[in-house]
Amino acid sequence: MKKFFIFSIFAICASTFIACSSCKNEKKNVNNDTIQTTMVVENIISTDREDMFSNVSKDYRWFETCIHLNKYLDEENDGSVNEVVNTFQVVVDYGKSADVTVYKYNHLFNGEVVKESMSDFVVGDEPLEKQKITVTFKQAFDSLMATDLPKPHSRYCVLRKEAGWLECNPQYIFGNTQAQVYVDAVTGEVRDYNPAFPKDKQLNYAFSWY
Repeated sequence: MKKFFIFSIFAICASTFIACSSCKNEKKNVNNDTIQTTMVVENIISTDREDMFSNVSKDYRWFETCIHLNKYLDEENDGSVNEVVNTFQVVVDYGKSADVTVYKYNHLFNGEVVKESMSDFVVGDEPLEKQKITVTFKQAFDSLMATDLPKPHSRYCVLRKEAGWLECNPQYIFGNTQAQVYVDAVTGEVRDYNPAFPKDKQLNYAFSWY
């Protein structure tokens, strides 16, 4: 992963990218009266998808939504969100060649949005834009907290559908490289293993984050 498109607090929360040769940043500042007091993940996803469709390409792929919480999962925590990053990809096919561009929207709690584009591609994820997602982030967080499973010492969650050995729904994955808890984005089922791989394999491939 190239260092120039890793946001400081999201250094562990991004898919593996390769062959990045260019990067463009665009910042959108907001007036104080529009600063969000509560970050609603679903609203942010909807806004970014609309911007991709209207201003970038109607044929885009949505791969990940990474969520940074205000507090660690293993401490008193109300699920409030500090930052959200959405990752998209667009492929322009020229027949014998193609241009592939990754777009990242970084939403800060103060209302600022940093939009970044780079010549690159995403690996390890399946697209989400046509997937059925019925569980909200808040519902997934509440389901996690309601279980007796140990909570990872982490402030991160990523919504993604991993390209694994087994077919499964998109997952809200709470944790880090040491420990993860998976909440199904369709059924709400909570697991302490990665459903994209056989349970007995104990493979924690979902966190390709540094």
